[in-house]
Amino acid sequence: MNTYYNPVRTYQGVGSLSVLPQLVNGLNPKKILLLIWDKSVLENRYIKETAAAFADILTIKTFAWSNPEMFQLYEIYNETKNENYELVIAVGGGSVLDVGKSLCCLYAKPVDSLETMRNMIAAKTYSKPHCKWIGVPTTAGTGSEVTCWATVWDSEHNKKYSVDTQDNYAYAAVIDPVLASSMPVKLAVSSALDAVCHAAESYWAKAGNTVSRAAALAAIKIIMENIDGLLCGKEEAHDAMAQGSMLAGLAFSNTRTTACHSISYPLTMKYHIPHGVAVSMLLAPVMRLNQPYIKNRKELFGAFGVENVSELSEKVTAILEKSGSPAKLSQWGANESDFEELVAHSMTKGRADNNPAELTAVNVEEILRSVF
Repeated sequence: MNTYYNPVRTYQGVGSLSVLPQLVNGLNPKKILLLIWDKSVLENRYIKETAAAFADILTIKTFAWSNPEMFQLYEIYNETKNENYELVIAVGGGSVLDVGKSLCCLYAKPVDSLETMRNMIAAKTYSKPHCKWIGVPTTAGTGSEVTCWATVWDSEHNKKYSVDTQDNYAYAAVIDPVLASSMPVKLAVSSALDAVCHAAESYWAKAGNTVSRAAALAAIKIIMENIDGLLCGKEEAHDAMAQGSMLAGLAFSNTRTTACHSISYPLTMKYHIPHGVAVSMLLAPVMRLNQPYIKNRKELFGAFGVENVSELSEKVTAILEKSGSPAKLSQWGANESDFEELVAHSMTKGRADNNPAELTAVNVEEILRSVF
C-alpha cells in the first residue's frame, strides 16, 4: 500500500515571505520566540514587519552555531523555558530550524539538567510539543522546515540524536530564495548536494512510496539542471535550489534517509566535514552498492543527467572541486587507521536499516576506501 503524509502549509518563491505576518496573526499567539541565526535576517522587509507588528509579545534570540550540540540546545532552552511561548518562528539554516522545533518539544516537560535532557532525547520520552512553529530557511538543503525531526549532536559522547515525533511538523514553511541568495558559493553548493542526497536516498529507501519517489525525482532534476548556474552566481539558481530542497524535504519526510547519511555522521563529527559535502562524497559508492535493489534505475540516472554510477561519481566530484571543497577523505585529514572507528559509528538506527542493501562492516569500509 502507498501512503504519504505531510501536514505542513508550504509557501515557496520570491516574495513568499509576505505571508508571514498573516500566518502569525491567524494563530493569534500570546507570546512568540523569533529564533534567528544572525541579526542580518531582520533587514528583510517582511521579517522586519512581523517583528514590528508583534513587538509587544515577541522575543528575539540568536542561535549562531552549526550542527547544534546538546549543551547548546540546553543553554537556549534554559534561557527561554519560563516564557511560555505559544509560537516559535525559526529563521536560519537547518541548525536553527532543528533547535526551534526541538524547543517546542522541550517546553512541554520540565528539564532540570543537561543530563536529564540528554536522557529524554535518547529515550524519546519528551511530550507532545507545547507550541507551534514556523520554519523560514535561509539555506536550501536541509528540508528541515517540512520534516518532523531535528538533529542534535553530542560530541562529548561521540553520538548523534534525533528529536523525533510526527506531532512536531511545522504549522507552516515559508521558503523564500531571497534569504539564501547571499550564501557563499561553497555553502550553497554543499546545501544543494545535501538536498540531492535526501532525494536520492528517499527514492531507494525501504520506506519509499509513489508520492515520495515522484518528489525525489523532481528535486534531483531541478537541482542538477541548475547547479552550474549556482556555481556561476546566477540569481535564478537560488529559486531552483529552494524548490529542489523543499521537494527533497517533502520526499524524505516520509521515508527518512539511508546509508549516505548513516555513514556521513562520524565523518562530520571526527573531521568536521560539512554535512552536505560528507553525504555527497558517499552518494555514488552507496548507489553502486544499492543498484541491484533500485527500481526504475534509469529514471534515477536520468534525473541526475548521467548514464551510470561512474558518471555520477565524476559529476559530484567535479561540482565539489569547482565549489572549493575537497572530494576525498584524505584531503580532510582522514587516515586509513581510522576506518575501524568510522565503521563502528556508521550504523545509525533508522538510517542504516532503511538502506535497501544490507550494510556490513565489510561493505561500509569498502565505501570509505572508495572515497579515501
